[in-house]
Formats: sequence, structure tokens, C-alpha cells
Amino acid sequence: MSKGKLFVISGASGVGKGTVLNRVMHLRDDLSFSVSATTRNPRDNEIDGVHYDFITKEAFEEMIRQDGFLEYSAHHENYYGTPAGPVRKLLEEGKTVILIIEVQGAGNVKRMFPEACNIFIIPPSFEILEKRLRGRGTDDDESIIKRLDIAKGELARAEEFDYIVENDVLEEAVADIITIIK
Repeated sequence: MSKGKLFVISGASGVGKGTVLNRVMHLRDDLSFSVSATTRNPRDNEIDGVHYDFITKEAFEEMIRQDGFLEYSAHHENYYGTPAGPVRKLLEEGKTVILIIEVQGAGNVKRMFPEACNIFIIPPSFEILEKRLRGRGTDDDESIIKRLDIAKGELARAEEFDYIVENDVLEEAVADIITIIK
């Protein structure tokens, strides 16, 4: 059995990574999505085990001690990480695996899996990114300012990725991702 392919989708908070990937997964049932773990609280529309594995800080730190993550990082006072076991199992089964992870984590995964394809999603403008973050209604003004400050540094790293996809028109971004995967 051949080893599967790994695709990493990344970008600043608010660029629409989840929205784009949800549409891609709807159109391509041959892809496997790796569910990340986080210690943050779920948003109103998020389902445990589907959007994230929502776990306690203590459980996350225990997984860190047991070397249970491909990558992990702390953002906005919460941990985010990719559990290693499920990803390795899917790849060994020959599956195409998609990860949505933070910019820092994407670099860590690329070092572990040099053959991985890293895709960076950018907003059409920084102003639209701010509008999207505010439109979520999930963060206070202070959190949004922090996210935007972090986004500046993350957007500056776009050239480190194999592909850059602009998420202006959703269907075009989805088509671009599907073309890259093919």
C-alpha cells in the first residue's frame, strides 16, 4: 500500500480556512480531515470531535509530555495542536490527509514531513480580514487587536509556503485548493 499525501492549510485567524476547507471536503469525499485539539472553548457553531477536539489544558499538557502531537502551539492563551497518531495512521493507510493549522505549526509539520504540501490562505486585504474577525462576534475589541497584530507577522510568512490562495471569492478559493490537491 502506498503512503498517503499530506496537505497543510494555514493562514491568519479570520482568513476563512475553515470555510474553504468545509466546502472542499464537501466536494471531495476521498479526503481525510485531521481534527486538531484545542483548550479553547467551542464557538456556538462548533461541534466537539468535528471542528476540534476540545480538551482541558491538563489533558493537552499530558499529551505534550507523551509526545502525542505533530505540532502544537499556544495562541490567545490557549493551546492548539495536531494529534500525531490519527495522522500517521491515515497516511499509512494511503489516505490523503488535510490539516488546518497555525502558521508556526505548518513549519513544524513541514520539517517532519518534507513531502507535505503547504497551502497558505490570504485575505483580499487587511481591512477585509479585520471586518471578518469583527463579523464573527466571538472576540472583544482587545482580542481582535491582538489577532490582527499576530496576523501581520503571519501574512509576512506567506512566501514560505508551497502555494498561496486568496480567499476573496469563496468558490474560486475552493477551486484553487482542489486543483492543488489534484
